[in-house]
Amino acid sequence: MPGELAEAARVDGASNFQIFTRIYAPIALPPMATLAVLNFSAYWNEFFRPLIFLQSTENFTLPIGLVSLQGNFGTGSVSIVLAGVVIALIPSIAIFLLAQRYFVEGITAGSFR
Repeated sequence: MPGELAEAARVDGASNFQIFTRIYAPIALPPMATLAVLNFSAYWNEFFRPLIFLQSTENFTLPIGLVSLQGNFGTGSVSIVLAGVVIALIPSIAIFLLAQRYFVEGITAGSFR
């Protein structure tokens, strides 16, 4: 973050808290939203760590459950697996749609009009 922004706010009489909440936090919000969406997606779709640590089928995560829908040697119904994939995508899409505004702000932050 540019130090000149804090200096200009301090000249205008802002306190440290006001500099943080009115200058630095709005600038940092789009990258933090992007990081939150990417982290949520990574942990939501994680496969190997739950596969290693979980022993009970009741605690399996969605990706492991989707693999178990395939059946032994992939003999399960493809339509059931694809329906499970669509259901598993709903939370990720919802989180992305909620944070889409911050993505656009982050992309256009350094552009000129």
